[in-house]
Amino acid sequence: MPFKKLITPLKAILEHKGFNTPLPLQKKILSKIKGGASMFVIAPKGSGKTTSIVISVIQKLKGTAFEDAPRALIFVKNKQAALDLELEFNAFKKGNDLRVYCAYDEKPIDTQRDEIYEGTDIVIATPKRLNKIFFLNGINLNKLQLCIIEDAEFLFGNNNLAEVTRTPESISKCQYLVFAEKFDKRFERWQDTFMYNAQVVKL
Repeated sequence: MPFKKLITPLKAILEHKGFNTPLPLQKKILSKIKGGASMFVIAPKGSGKTTSIVISVIQKLKGTAFEDAPRALIFVKNKQAALDLELEFNAFKKGNDLRVYCAYDEKPIDTQRDEIYEGTDIVIATPKRLNKIFFLNGINLNKLQLCIIEDAEFLFGNNNLAEVTRTPESISKCQYLVFAEKFDKRFERWQDTFMYNAQVVKL
């Protein structure tokens, strides 16, 4: 999907930042994501995976806040990764009013539950904290359009894989995107369940 096909505010901020043409990875995946495909995106560090996440989410949500329940959920490995990704979204937020919220272990869970309840469009969360909030009835996943995992290698430690795998059990219909540097054989179990029709795109 060439940048000219993006919503106007997003295209303008990309042009302002000097991004005039998509990176090779973005040429491969942006149009597929826009079309609703679930994917495993396998590409090396520095290839534009994080920027692709930000562009795709803003485009999918049309750059506009809507109601209270989140429409995009992004799993990250820890607090710092959450805050870093939030900064990336903020760098592209000019001209849109999407609400981004970070949920991680170091913040009181009751506070996070209340703040999410007030309304957000994009939740960036660590797996354990997201599941704790969910089981406290602190987040509504029924409106999710996108469920994304950034740098998915972190899943294979500290029981994160099991925590993330629980989430689709609570979602009726959603587009799933997994970003990683390598395809791990443990992803294959997802191909038989909630990602059974997912494409594997490699750079």
